[in-house]
Amino acid sequence: MNVAIVKYNAGNVYSVVNALKRLGIEPLLTDDAEQLSKADHVIFPGQGEARGAMEYLKERHLDEVIRNLRQPVLGICIGQQLLCKHSEEGDVDCIGVFDTEVKRFQPKRHEDKVPCMGWNNLKLRENKLFEGLSENPYVYFVHSYYVPVCEDTAAVADYILPYSAAMHKGNFYACQFHPEKSGKVGEQIIKKFLTL
Repeated sequence: MNVAIVKYNAGNVYSVVNALKRLGIEPLLTDDAEQLSKADHVIFPGQGEARGAMEYLKERHLDEVIRNLRQPVLGICIGQQLLCKHSEEGDVDCIGVFDTEVKRFQPKRHEDKVPCMGWNNLKLRENKLFEGLSENPYVYFVHSYYVPVCEDTAAVADYILPYSAAMHKGNFYACQFHPEKSGKVGEQIIKKFLTL
């Protein structure tokens, strides 16, 4: 199986590489348009800052490449946010697969910490990506920005307010959480993605 990981100026890429290696897959880490287009599956991971990430992607026309991919694509963490149309982080236009905006968490009480870090459970909507999971699985999050609940929401988490913990539209899937750091549940989600 030919799995490509989008290479750009975002952190946390190697934990995704290692998660795939544990499943016996040697992924290709690339920013080459042709290699991304030819892959069976594409993973768009990352931790980082939206404006800097979009500048890198746009300089290399990778925003257009990603938008036009036809195989299954999985955005992770900032990868989910960059697939939206706009982010409050750096006030930047993003790739625009999901027709929604990324917002910053606004603490309401003293105990509301930003970034949101740690384990939280998912309220799943019916979606192929989550087939076979227990009802409210726990997964690992690290983020200061969120996508509001919208028509493309595939799972909801609650931190300060309910938000999109996962999204799906056509061949694009996305997780705000880190499946590669979410133990058996995360491994099951990655395996399922690779069968789509």
